[in-house]
Amino acid sequence: MSRAAKITLAATSLSAIGIVVFVHYAQTAEKAAMHAGVIRDYEQQRLKRERQLDFEMQQALEQEYRKVQTVSD
Repeated sequence: MSRAAKITLAATSLSAIGIVVFVHYAQTAEKAAMHAGVIRDYEQQRLKRERQLDFEMQQALEQEYRKVQTVSD
């Protein structure tokens, strides 16, 4: 095998290995980003539920206080 053929084989082999490693890294990073999005969505839903419960509790307290006190708008 000639020197040029050996260099070409080595270069293409290294390129192929580099591409496989890059694609693997890119897939791993994309999977992590997608998982982070799911976690962020769960957190937003949890906060929304908490705020809704707080709002409902405040409404109940307001109704209770309106029974006891007279309020003019």
